[in-house]
Amino acid sequence: MLEFVCNTIFWTLALYGLFEIIKTILQLHTFTKMKADGTYVIIAVKNQEEKIEGFLRATLFKILYGREEYLKNIMVADLGSTDNTKEIAKKLAKDYEILKVVSWKECEDLMDNIDNI
Repeated sequence: MLEFVCNTIFWTLALYGLFEIIKTILQLHTFTKMKADGTYVIIAVKNQEEKIEGFLRATLFKILYGREEYLKNIMVADLGSTDNTKEIAKKLAKDYEILKVVSWKECEDLMDNIDNI
């Protein structure tokens, strides 16, 4: 009787593990498809030294740890700030590879050549 109970528990856990492995493989396949397409976000900022770090960290947290759609790039386009907004964004860009800091001119060039991406 004890052997039957042990075998039942063993096979139940084995089947559960198999289903979890299949589910994980299917999720990874779906995630890879989303990763290939991706979404780009451009954030234009000017003189937002006090708010830019909190805003970017909250956005990145939602993307990296939440259930938000996968983004290829988040571009912070500086519109000619007279404070430390660009430096703060560059500091965050070192920590997060999906965050890029560009000038407004570079952003305009990117938008003009959007078909080439």
